[in-house]
Amino acid sequence: MRAGFPTAVAGQTIGLLGGSFDPAHAGHAHITREAIKRIGLDRVWWLVSPGNPLKARQPAPMADRIAQARAVMDDPRVVISDLEARLGTRFTAQTLRRLKALYPGVRFVWLMGADNLVQFDRWQDWEWIMRNVPVGVFARPGARLAARGARAAEEYDRFRLPGEAARLLPGLHPPVWCFLDVPMVDISSSAIRERGDWRQGA
Repeated sequence: MRAGFPTAVAGQTIGLLGGSFDPAHAGHAHITREAIKRIGLDRVWWLVSPGNPLKARQPAPMADRIAQARAVMDDPRVVISDLEARLGTRFTAQTLRRLKALYPGVRFVWLMGADNLVQFDRWQDWEWIMRNVPVGVFARPGARLAARGARAAEEYDRFRLPGEAARLLPGLHPPVWCFLDVPMVDISSSAIRERGDWRQGA
């Protein structure tokens, strides 16, 4: 594997949590711990993206965001990575195609909050993602009901796995997804940015 790329071996189950992490916070850490516990993942990779195609605002410098991510998620099972920048990919589907090719035999699970499921049908090649990678969706404040009525949730309803069966998710052939109604942490990156203090160590 190339320098700077996480290591993984065939048979491992790895959750992928993507986003700008601008900044990373306790909500991201909470979803990650719940994913490891409830889905039975070996590792979770945080994919700190160069930018979000759906947002006009440019994020803070990558180095600052990675440093903050490592500060809030200090766990040997979690890798904080700038893989998308290294791969030169801009969209999630592009990243997933590359990772599946680079890590044959590794079972990836895409992780996201319910707020992202609401707008998932706006993502490039979102149906390819649903058909090629198991997806774990986690409850987020204010988005639970909207997520249940999301286009992606409705169109792929018959492929939904009950929450209590989440440990089966990595081993099932997609399309398959699961909504995990976990305890929620009411915090967001945008609220932290509005305070304007995260890069001062607050």
